[in-house]
Amino acid sequence: MISVEEIRSTLKRVFGYDKFRGNQEKIILNILNQRNTFVIMPTGAGKSLCYQIPAIMQEGTAIVISPLIALMKNQVDQLKAFGVNARFLNSTISKSEVNKIKKATLEGDIKLLYVAPESLTKEENVEFLRQANISFAAIDEAHCISEWGHDFRPEYRRIKSIIDQIGEVPIIALTATATPKVQLDIQRNLNMEEADLFKSSFNRANLYYEVRPKKNIKTQLVKFIRDNKGKSGIIYCLSRKRVEEIASFLQVNGIKAAPYHAGFEPSVRMKNQDDFLNEEVDVIVATIAFGMGIDKPDVRFVIHYDVPKSLEGYYQETGRAGRDGLEGLCVMFYKYDDILKLEKFNKDKPVTERENAKILLDEMSSYAESAVCRRKQLLHYFGEEYDDSTCRSSGLCDNCKYERETFDGKDYILTVIQTVEQIEGRFGMAHIVAVIRGLDNQYIKSYGHDKLEVYGKGKDQDDHFWKSMVRQTLLNEFLKKDIENIGLLKLADKGKEFLKKPFSVDMMKDLDFSDVDTTESDSNEAPPTMQAKNAFDKVLFELLKGERKRIAREKDLPPYVIVQDPSLQEMATTYPTTEEALANINGIGMGKVQKFGASFLKIINEYVEENDIGIDEVVVIKTAGSKSKNKIYIIQQIDRKIDLEEVAEQKSWSMSELIDEMEIICFAGTKLKLDYYLEQILDEERQDDIMDYFMNADSDDIDDALDEFEDEDISEEDLRLMRIKFISEYAN
Repeated sequence: MISVEEIRSTLKRVFGYDKFRGNQEKIILNILNQRNTFVIMPTGAGKSLCYQIPAIMQEGTAIVISPLIALMKNQVDQLKAFGVNARFLNSTISKSEVNKIKKATLEGDIKLLYVAPESLTKEENVEFLRQANISFAAIDEAHCISEWGHDFRPEYRRIKSIIDQIGEVPIIALTATATPKVQLDIQRNLNMEEADLFKSSFNRANLYYEVRPKKNIKTQLVKFIRDNKGKSGIIYCLSRKRVEEIASFLQVNGIKAAPYHAGFEPSVRMKNQDDFLNEEVDVIVATIAFGMGIDKPDVRFVIHYDVPKSLEGYYQETGRAGRDGLEGLCVMFYKYDDILKLEKFNKDKPVTERENAKILLDEMSSYAESAVCRRKQLLHYFGEEYDDSTCRSSGLCDNCKYERETFDGKDYILTVIQTVEQIEGRFGMAHIVAVIRGLDNQYIKSYGHDKLEVYGKGKDQDDHFWKSMVRQTLLNEFLKKDIENIGLLKLADKGKEFLKKPFSVDMMKDLDFSDVDTTESDSNEAPPTMQAKNAFDKVLFELLKGERKRIAREKDLPPYVIVQDPSLQEMATTYPTTEEALANINGIGMGKVQKFGASFLKIINEYVEENDIGIDEVVVIKTAGSKSKNKIYIIQQIDRKIDLEEVAEQKSWSMSELIDEMEIICFAGTKLKLDYYLEQILDEERQDDIMDYFMNADSDDIDDALDEFEDEDISEEDLRLMRIKFISEYAN
């Protein structure tokens, strides 16, 4: 029998901690006593230690079933640093490495073996584990088992049957997010209804929660990160495309950021993750895959660029902030249009799955739009009641920090409770609200609910208002959720007492997000300094223009060949002070920066310093100027001297669209050698005439060139191609 003293000694000797937190010690004792154990513990509370210490202290190998490669690598690296022999089995390692790991396991050298659920299902791995001395099985991120949860994985439903094949071993299931419904589903699937349950409070007292309107979001993002300069943060986006766009945008604005999503090569993901952990970058922009099990204690902020799909997901992702117990800022940008988009993504799912997803999204929008204490709402969702007076006194969420409009909700609560009573607690929010508002639909009539006393009692208020009333009636514990039947609301004992003796209750008026942009215009929006057409710094513009003229005279070239006016205007708006920032100006690439950039940068830096211009206030919204997404393809085809018509045809472009792309490439400083094609359409004399024209013209305007050559059989496309040749030869 292992004593408590031995456990504490192991904690100090291996991990360097003097004492356990919360339920950790009890959980470890439970596992060492060979008992099935179910742990519900919020992110950052130390779940990993609960199975790592028992594994170290027992004979044999503990298998840890984990859903993410990133999680495995991070924990294995940490354990190795502590001198613990831990390994992982997943798709990233070679066959020879797999064989070495299996041999070491069978010899009893490995204490913790992390296994992906997909690897666990392979017959050869089941057979191998059957031969090994397995001390116990830990199922991390156990909420993945539940189809009612936020991150359901079908392969997790098979784990119990596979463990049974391996042998009779104790199981510890761990999760950071479990509503009462999800908890029940996990226990039933793992046949662990009788397991010892250890449930910690979900309250993360050091986290600040805020929901902001999704408006001018990119400007808000940069300002927020600059206000928290040097601090580590995570920005979550729902799409891979958005991840790359936001990471690029932040980089252009001088922020050390890196992207992370499943579409990258494993080596790229690993590098970006390690750079974040090692503080080479401050901000990681990621899909929700990033962060599960990432033990970085000093993440100071978590930002949701897009609305998460559920409150479970939101809670878990925000839980990656402030794991060291210090400040953690959690900001979500919200607009209802994002909820509608997510609902559209679910339209092809099976009916039950689609309905469940809609319930989760309704909870998400309710949370965002509600003026009730954020912490109270989150904890209630996980079946925990919370007195919001602490949050109010400390201002630990935006709804408690800022004054919100309240009113006496006694009559509204009474109407909601009466409705739930009269429909016998067999329906969800949407039906309750429809009855109260007196909607004329067949579904209500089929149950005879149009004959109820409460039918139409709240017809003067809209759907949004009554949903808020139902939600707040639930938060005030007059109603309760039906755990067996997701989405249904029943009368609580407190609600029954309220019916007998109603009393005044302060209700909050929901936040108004109706003026939030419902388009994706933020991807191209201009910062305040760029709103007006001519709102650039005219003094700096003239200085840059003078420098352009000097360089042009020195090179014996027209000024527009060096840099065009729109590029100078953008430089006089965003004040690029580094080569990287200058290269991201429209019409300027690194090629031009290296050729002409030094003197422009010198002028800008001196001007910024002399005029005390705060560069931190400038937000470059055009992430990297206009860049051709097809640059490599076009350059390769031209290098191979493929006819341009064929190049365009392969991409289903018109010739004009191809030239558009070529101009973007050329004007940014890359040389395109078009002689092989131009020789087919223009004789040498005409080419010389056009080149002479561009050399002596005041501008490269194509309309002016067309006027010049109106009596000759030269098309607009011919002139545009010749302009590309001219710029390539003289500027690039």
